[in-house]
Amino acid sequence: MTKLADFLSAQKIDTRRLLVASKTIEALGDEDRAIRFAKIRVKKNKATDAQKEKAQAKGKSGKAVSAPLLGRALVGKEIPSAAKTRITRAVNRILEQKKKSTVRLEDLF
Repeated sequence: MTKLADFLSAQKIDTRRLLVASKTIEALGDEDRAIRFAKIRVKKNKATDAQKEKAQAKGKSGKAVSAPLLGRALVGKEIPSAAKTRITRAVNRILEQKKKSTVRLEDLF
């Protein structure tokens, strides 16, 4: 068993719940939509100065953790560091909901 699998079983966290938490964290938000709209306006040369500044910002949404990726992490196969960060964020969201202290990346991998 890996550190991640041991931690999830000790904290009684279901992997399905982890996938759902990751999906909600990484979902496209209002701010991300505004940034995307501003980038489109800049590309079409119809942007104001405020939209040009907003287009340079980086969005907060990303790619959610998938079931195969989580499966590889639980078995102990190598996964990208960005995926490790996404898994850690999802675990911390669940721990917040359970009113428990958060963990660091090093504690899970």
